Amino acid sequence: MKSRDTLIRLKRFQVDEKRRQVAQIEAMIAEFERMANDLNREIAVEQERAGINDPGHFAYPTYAKAAIQRRDNLVQSANDLKGQLEDARGALAEAFEELKKVEILEERDQHRERTAESGREQAELDHIGAHRVRV
Repeated sequence: MKSRDTLIRLKRFQVDEKRRQVAQIEAMIAEFERMANDLNREIAVEQERAGINDPGHFAYPTYAKAAIQRRDNLVQSANDLKGQLEDARGALAEAFEELKKVEILEERDQHRERTAESGREQAELDHIGAHRVRV
């Protein structure tokens, strides 16, 4: 039983670690999307200030071009992280299933032990009762 307890603790640790990974990836995606939205607003302000909306125009603001590139990089990074997030969620589900399997085995063993102990106690009580009847 000691090794099963250790195995359960290990599986719980693995599930917790997978949860932390999922949460961390979700936070990174949210942060990248927030930063991309901030850049969109800055790009719109810069275009409004310059009066030029065409990035191909020779007088288009350099800051707006750089902000567009940064925004595109952030969006691409967020999309890449979404793929990683799906993988991490799958790994979390798998780790959770493994934990549940081990916990079910442990519960089954404990139930078996309780049943056996109850049987032993009943046999002992029966023996005591039979002994009293004889005496």
